[in-house]
Amino acid sequence: MREQLRTKIIDVCNKKISAKGDGVGVSFYAFFANKNDNPDLLMEAAIWWIQIHELDHFVKAKVIKEMVERGL
Repeated sequence: MREQLRTKIIDVCNKKISAKGDGVGVSFYAFFANKNDNPDLLMEAAIWWIQIHELDHFVKAKVIKEMVERGL
């Protein structure tokens, strides 16, 4: 996963956790604007989320952040 996406995921997770607490869930769509302005990055996130890790649609932001920080 490229550094740009790692940084974005960690930043968004931190904001969500700060606003709603440790139990807040996210999907990979949370890291992108409503319009598809970066399809390559969106697909990279989708492949990481769905194909590589076989995650459910919503996962706790805390879990995603920890996975990204560990380099998974």
